[in-house]
Amino acid sequence: MPNSFSSSNSYLITSESVTEGHPDKLCDQISDAILDAILVNDPYAHVACEVAAAMGVVLILGEVTCEGYVEIPEIVRNVIRDVGYSKPEYGFDYRTCGIMVSLKQQSADIAAGVNKSLEVRSAGSTDAELDMTGAGDQGMMVGYACKETAELMPLPASLAHKLCRRLAEVRKNGTIPYLRPDGKSQVTIEYQHGMPKRLVCVVIGAHHDDGVARATIERDIRREVVNVVIPQDLMTPDTDVFINTAGQFVIGGPVSDTGFTGRKIIVDSYGSVCPHGGGAFSGKDPTKVDRSAAYMARYAAKNVVAAGLADYAVLQVAYTIGKSHPLSISVETLGTGKVPDTVIDGLIKKHFDFRPEAIIRYLDLRRPIYRQVAAYGHFGRTDLDLPWERTDKAELLRKEAGV
Repeated sequence: MPNSFSSSNSYLITSESVTEGHPDKLCDQISDAILDAILVNDPYAHVACEVAAAMGVVLILGEVTCEGYVEIPEIVRNVIRDVGYSKPEYGFDYRTCGIMVSLKQQSADIAAGVNKSLEVRSAGSTDAELDMTGAGDQGMMVGYACKETAELMPLPASLAHKLCRRLAEVRKNGTIPYLRPDGKSQVTIEYQHGMPKRLVCVVIGAHHDDGVARATIERDIRREVVNVVIPQDLMTPDTDVFINTAGQFVIGGPVSDTGFTGRKIIVDSYGSVCPHGGGAFSGKDPTKVDRSAAYMARYAAKNVVAAGLADYAVLQVAYTIGKSHPLSISVETLGTGKVPDTVIDGLIKKHFDFRPEAIIRYLDLRRPIYRQVAAYGHFGRTDLDLPWERTDKAELLRKEAGV
């Protein structure tokens, strides 16, 4: 983050991530697995599905309007099994947990505004096809990109996700066989003059079997997770590594902490480096701009940075429920723009259409692609082919900006 983030030339930025077995992330994955299953049958379904998980029980809540039927309990149990809660000694497992479903149809008032936007209802539309879908709610969404990593993500967030993914990998492949599904990471980076310089500390919380010595856990996590993920040029003799600082972590997952959909929105996005609109992603169909507009904002911001127009780009867009056109679109490059922000703002408005229907069609969002991003971040995912992560407009923006 450039110097405008701090009055000092040297400052710290911290980000965290959680594994797929964390109770909140478990709920996100269940919400998006249900959404994916519904979209297979009905790409135009309206879904707002939230999940709560506690010891021995999972609650499915929300509003769904769709054609067809999905076997929700089966979906829930499959996700829990895939995540790794498959043994009774964990205190929560896919075979025995109770599942309660309380879903109703979407409010007719909301549906009326989503299915036919204010522009179309008031005969103010000049493009009825793309104006047809109104925003599913009011709110503001933020997109972000920066040059700190190859995937144009903030370095602390990127490393935190990689640590958690590695934690899950060594659990699943048996490299560290005593690990259990829950886990967390946290990374603090020191910046100087806007550039990452060193790793101040890394924190790992690793869920594990009973009876494993803490010294063994620390040794294995350092060797198989931290040393594999963290670039050595970031490590210094002063870098601190904290592993399971509370002592043992045998009781985990929904047994130790109630999980809810949408409670890890900063983990889902960019860490602590930029504002967040406040809306969660998981369990929402793409007419909900909390999700689709956040994806489009990332797409626009990433193309701006990939084009070399700025080293950092923060893009904010705002909507009101039932209206197709956004109320505002603004971009801030934090003093790193190679051209004025007004030029970048004009290019974004020219080449990126933020009407919900246009976003849905351009990014092809009416399809079952959501469970795969419900853990380890929705952005910067080089392991997935996500349409909002492409930089296919970078050359056009570069040419028109004259950079």
